[in-house]
Amino acid sequence: MNKSSLCPICGRAAERGFTPFCSKRCADVDLGRWFSGDYRVPGPPADDDESDSSVAGLLEEKME
Repeated sequence: MNKSSLCPICGRAAERGFTPFCSKRCADVDLGRWFSGDYRVPGPPADDDESDSSVAGLLEEKME
């Protein structure tokens, strides 16, 4: 088994339905890490005022 077929969360073998994870649980753990800010995409700091208004605009569009 090569390293790329291992779950990045727990190290078990990845399952076809959850690739690259081994289970829904590990996929959810990873998603939770993105939501909590544990994972970040490198880049310049965001302007708080600008990012807040753009998120609010997106939410308003979704609600319509």
